[in-house]
Amino acid sequence: MTNSTSLSFRVSPEKVEELDHLAKSMDRKRSWLLERALDAYLAEQARQLADIEAGLADLDAGRTISHDKVAAWLKSWGTDNELDPPR
Repeated sequence: MTNSTSLSFRVSPEKVEELDHLAKSMDRKRSWLLERALDAYLAEQARQLADIEAGLADLDAGRTISHDKVAAWLKSWGTDNELDPPR
């Protein structure tokens, strides 16, 4: 069995009802669902932070596209002379 730690936090009774309904529908325990939800949240936050760090590294390295180029590209959308994305 995997080591685990117990966490405690407050939620509304409505959320508990939703969680219990989902757990029953899936034939799973609350803790199983909560751990999966936490895993998904932590993975998404890690991905988002990595994307931000990569963007900041690009900015520091001068790999940027000017506002004017992006604005011109967007203004061309749906016209007969649609521009290629700026690089």
